[in-house]
Amino acid sequence: MQYAVKTPTEYLSTIDNDWRKKTLESIREIIKSQAPELKEGINYKMLSYSDDRGIIFHLNAQMNYVSLYVGDIKKIDIDGSLLKGLNIGKGCIRFSKSIAVADTHIAEFIERTIYLWNEGEDIGC
Repeated sequence: MQYAVKTPTEYLSTIDNDWRKKTLESIREIIKSQAPELKEGINYKMLSYSDDRGIIFHLNAQMNYVSLYVGDIKKIDIDGSLLKGLNIGKGCIRFSKSIAVADTHIAEFIERTIYLWNEGEDIGC
C-alpha cells in the first residue's frame, strides 16, 4: 500500500491500529535503538532510514504483511540462518500476522546490516 504522507508521524497516523501497526512499530524500534544516528523519513511513500550515504532501510505496512526492504539479503545473511522461517524476497522481508517479531532473528539481521553498512560493504542489489 502507498500512503500519501510527508512525515513519519503522518505515516504512522494513517495506519490502522491493528497487528500491522504493532509489527511495524516493533521493527521500527529495533532500527531506532540499534542505529539512532539514522534519520527517519519518507521515501517512496514509506518509512525510510538513512544517513549521509543514503537509505539503508525502507519499512512499509502492506495489506497482508509488513515489509522491511534492504538491498540484497544474501549479502547480509549469507547462510540464511538469521531469516530462517520468514517470507523473503531478494531485498524484502515480509512479516505476516502469524509472525511475532520477538520470535525472529530480525534484530540480529538489522544489527548485521548496520554493521556492514558502517564498514562500507556493498549490501545493495
